[in-house]
Amino acid sequence: MSRYEAVIGLEVHAQLKTRSKLFCACSTGFGEAPNTNTCPVCAGMPGALPVVNKRAVEFGVKLAQALDCRVKDNSVFARKNYFYPDLPKGYQISQYEHPLAEEGRLEVPVNGDNQEVRIIRIHMEDDAGKSIHGAENTSYVDLNRTGVPLLEIVSGPDIYSPDQAVAYLKALRNILIYLDICQGSMQEGNFRCDANVSVRPRGRPEYGTRTEVKNMNSFRFVHKALSYEIDRQIDLLEDGEEVVQETLLFDEASGETRSMRGKEEAHDYRYFPDPDLVPLTIPERERQKWARELPELPLSRWRRFIRDYALSEELADTLTGDRSLADYFERAAACFDEPRTVANWMTSEMLRELNERDISAAQSPFAPEQLAELLGLVRQEKISTKIAKQIFPEVFAHGLDPESFVQEKGYVQITDESRLEEVVREVLAENPDEVASYKQGKKKLMSFFMGQVMKKTKGQANPKLVDQLLRSGLEG
Repeated sequence: MSRYEAVIGLEVHAQLKTRSKLFCACSTGFGEAPNTNTCPVCAGMPGALPVVNKRAVEFGVKLAQALDCRVKDNSVFARKNYFYPDLPKGYQISQYEHPLAEEGRLEVPVNGDNQEVRIIRIHMEDDAGKSIHGAENTSYVDLNRTGVPLLEIVSGPDIYSPDQAVAYLKALRNILIYLDICQGSMQEGNFRCDANVSVRPRGRPEYGTRTEVKNMNSFRFVHKALSYEIDRQIDLLEDGEEVVQETLLFDEASGETRSMRGKEEAHDYRYFPDPDLVPLTIPERERQKWARELPELPLSRWRRFIRDYALSEELADTLTGDRSLADYFERAAACFDEPRTVANWMTSEMLRELNERDISAAQSPFAPEQLAELLGLVRQEKISTKIAKQIFPEVFAHGLDPESFVQEKGYVQITDESRLEEVVREVLAENPDEVASYKQGKKKLMSFFMGQVMKKTKGQANPKLVDQLLRSGLEG
């Protein structure tokens, strides 16, 4: 790699969160029985006429605005002709010469630096169906996905490593989720990525021969596929061979890319304007309305969390990586004026509970105000941090009021000095050998004595007061 440089361009297909398909009223619901969400339009029946889904157009324009793209005054739907068994029309409705938007950019944080990746174009298209391969050389076609609205986001060849490619995909996915226009699940196929990869001698301006890698359904597989393909192309050049322009599949089992077919060029698809769809014109009043509805975007929010809440980059990255988590944090921080404490609890105790239940912060049964109340009990020394962590799974799971729960279960911290003095005397009397060792210099035994007191008080003793009383009893 010291002698060569990889050049990567990514084509991302993002399925939009509309209730109906791009050109008909059929449902876009995932996981329903095969061929139940179909009609003459998405099934490609002769004479059926498509009608554009305005909501899908709105989502496309909002993404373009979020990525600083120039939204075109007129964009044109075109027929992209090719044959697949699960493409009933014999063509895909896409955009070619006149896409929805062009000339954008995305700042991508990589290893502490922000690198800008150009967005060449964003265009709209409908999805194909799905082929399901069964036993005994049989295949089935499910047309439920046919006609589902997609945005294709094409980056410039501005990505130079697998790490940067994954960072770009995560940043783009995060924006889509923040805008609430795409689920962003690679496993369900509603966020898919193809990569154009080439290598060239470092410092040479000309691009090498590129290949296109498909079938990557996780960030980890994207990284592995690109790493393998870059090494494969370098090995070919080092051996004096040529890289063949072709489309490749990534084999997850072997971790290798393998040839699928020769790489198509635009002329292979015989693009021409779809005669059933007029050019798409977006009024300025609609653009302005949609621009006003844009939320604060992830990178801006990340910077603000660091600046306004004094969070570390790592904490800010975790919280802003999920819009619902960031929203939850801001509501809790508004009720408890120690934002770093809130952030630490959310990225440890709370994330564990959310992950165990596979839910988002927006679905949490435990409200931000309740988290703030729990942290307030710790700060007021009504309960210890240990008790707070001990009860957190239960109050979280049932959305319980922390103060009422603590009172009901008798978890209120013991701050009665005379009562704790008695417990400390008992612990010291029961452990004479350890007391002697402590007085001979084994100061680490303090944690042992603290543990014994906590055991006798069921974790309810005030740690600061216990520490004072132990030191007085041991060193007095």
